[in-house]
Amino acid sequence: MSTTIAVLPEADLKDGQMKEVAFGEGEGKVLLSRLGDKVYATSAFCTHYGAPLAKGVLAADGRVVWRVHFHGMAVCCCPISQLLHLREIRLACFNVCNGDIEDAPAPDALHSFGVKITNGQIHVSADPANTLKSNMARPPTLVDATDVSAGRGVVIVGGGSGAFHTVESLRENGYKGPITILTKEKHTPVDRTKLSKSLMSDVSKLEYRTASVLKIQYATNIRVGVTATSIDFDKKQVVLDDGKETVSYEKLVLAPGGEPRKLPIPGADAQNVFTLRGVDDAKKIDTVAKEGKRLVVIGSSFISLELVAAVAKRKLASIDVIGMEEVPFELVLGKEVGKALQKFHESQGVKFHLQTKTDKIVTKEDDETTATGVVVNGETLPCDLVVMAVGVAPATKFLKESGVPTERDGGVRVDEHLKLVGYEDVFAIGDIAHYPQHPTGELRRIEHWNVAGNQGRAVGKTIAGKPQPFVKVPFFWSAQGQNIRYCGIGQGFDDVFITGNVEEHKAGVFVAYYIKSDKVVAVASMQNDPVVSASTELLRLGIMPTLEELRAGVDPRNIDISTANSLKDV
Repeated sequence: MSTTIAVLPEADLKDGQMKEVAFGEGEGKVLLSRLGDKVYATSAFCTHYGAPLAKGVLAADGRVVWRVHFHGMAVCCCPISQLLHLREIRLACFNVCNGDIEDAPAPDALHSFGVKITNGQIHVSADPANTLKSNMARPPTLVDATDVSAGRGVVIVGGGSGAFHTVESLRENGYKGPITILTKEKHTPVDRTKLSKSLMSDVSKLEYRTASVLKIQYATNIRVGVTATSIDFDKKQVVLDDGKETVSYEKLVLAPGGEPRKLPIPGADAQNVFTLRGVDDAKKIDTVAKEGKRLVVIGSSFISLELVAAVAKRKLASIDVIGMEEVPFELVLGKEVGKALQKFHESQGVKFHLQTKTDKIVTKEDDETTATGVVVNGETLPCDLVVMAVGVAPATKFLKESGVPTERDGGVRVDEHLKLVGYEDVFAIGDIAHYPQHPTGELRRIEHWNVAGNQGRAVGKTIAGKPQPFVKVPFFWSAQGQNIRYCGIGQGFDDVFITGNVEEHKAGVFVAYYIKSDKVVAVASMQNDPVVSASTELLRLGIMPTLEELRAGVDPRNIDISTANSLKDV
C-alpha cells in the first residue's frame, strides 16, 4: 500500500544533485535526483551488490552520473553514461527517471516512486516495503510472455553473462520472437565474479535468474548440458552433440566464452590440479583449500590473486604464487602499482616466485593422480592443491570446424554492431569477439564478464530493431586487499604518471595514468573514486586530459563532458 511522506525541503536538493533520504521512521530509504525543476525518486541501493547509490557523483550540469558499488573487499565502478538531448538521467546502470536498467552488470531494475512538491517540501509516494534495502529491486519491464510468437527466433550459444544480458535486452527492447539458450553448463547463467572473489559455489546464490523465471517471465527456453559442435550456416541450424540434434535459428548469438588453459607440463592432469572458471571448479578448490593446506598458484594475474586474497585468511600452511613477470600485473598496471599490490599479498603471508616458469608438477611415487609439489628453478614447492590461472582460450573449436575464419588466438572478428564478419544474422560477443574498440578502431578481444554483459545488451537492442554499436570503454575491478579499478583502450603503454601514494597499500590513495604516444590510454585508481568511471567517458569522447594537463593538476572528475571543448574552461 502506497504512503506519501514529506522527505526533504525542496531547497535542500539542488539542480544536478542526488541525495539519500529516510522514508518514514523505519529503515526505509529513497534516492532523490534533481534535474532542473524535475525531481525523481527511486530505490536508494544498487541492485547488483547493494551499494548506496548516493555515493555516486552527478556533474554540475546534470548530464552525467557515475557511481561505485561495494561488496565486501570487492569494488566495481560502472561506466558513466552521457545524457542525451532528452535530458534523461542515467545513474550508471540505471535510468533514475524510471528505474530501468541501462547497462550491465545489474540484473534488476530500481523501484521508481511518485514525487510531488507542495509547500516547499518534496513528497514521495511509495510502498514502504519497496524502500527497504532487502527489497530494493523490481523486475525489469519486459515483453509480455503471452505475446511471444512462434518460429525460429534467436538462439544463443553459451550460458554466461553475455547470454543472460542478451535475453534481458531483447525482452526489454520489445523483441517478441522465441529465444533459446544452449549451454554446456548444468545451470542457468551465473555471476562468475563471486567465484574467484569468494569461492562461492551455491548456484542458487549465483544465478541471475532461475530456469522457471527465464521460462515464464522471459519466455526463454534454456537447454542445459548440451554442446554445440558445429553450425550449418546455410540451413541456419546449430548442430548439437555431434549431430544428435539440430536447433534452427533466425538470429544467432555466439557467446560460448573461454576455456581455461593448462600448461603442457608433467603432472598437469593430477586430480588436485585445478583451473578456476566455473561453479564446479570453485567447489573443488573450496573443498581442498582449508586450514593447514599448502596452495601453489601458477599465474600472477587478476583471477589468481583474487583467489589468493579470498583464501589468505583461512590459515593455510603456505601460499606460493609463480609468475613470469617481474612483478604481478606488470603488463596491465605497470611495475610501481604491481609492486605495491605484491607487498600487500606478501604481508598476508604469500610468497612470490617471479620471472620464472613452472618446470613440472611432482606426484606421489605410488599415485600419479595426486600432486605433491611444483618445481620452479630446481626448487620444489610442496602443495596439497595447485591452481593454474594462466589464461583462457576462446571456445571456438566448433566454429573452426564449421569453416569460420579465426584470429591467431582463436577468436573471431566482428563489426561495430558485433555482427560476425562475413555472415548474415550471426553475432559474436564476450571472450571470443575481436571487435573494433571505440574510439581508436583497434581490434580488441576482452576477457571480462562485464564487457560480455554489455555486448549482450547491445546485441539485444540491435536484434530488437534498435541498432546499437558497441562503444563502451572497458573497465575492470579487482579485490586486492584494497579496491583497484581500471579502464583503458588499446593495448600497452610507454609511461605511467602517478598521483598520490602507492607505497603503503592499506593507505594507498593514488591514480595511475598510462601513456602511449603522448596520450592517456588507461587509468587505474585506488581509494580515489570515481576517477576511473569518469575516465571511461573521457576516453570514449576523446577528451581525456593530456599528460601536461594532468601534471598541472587537472582532475578528470571535474571535467564537463557535455562538450568536447570543455577542457578549455578547466
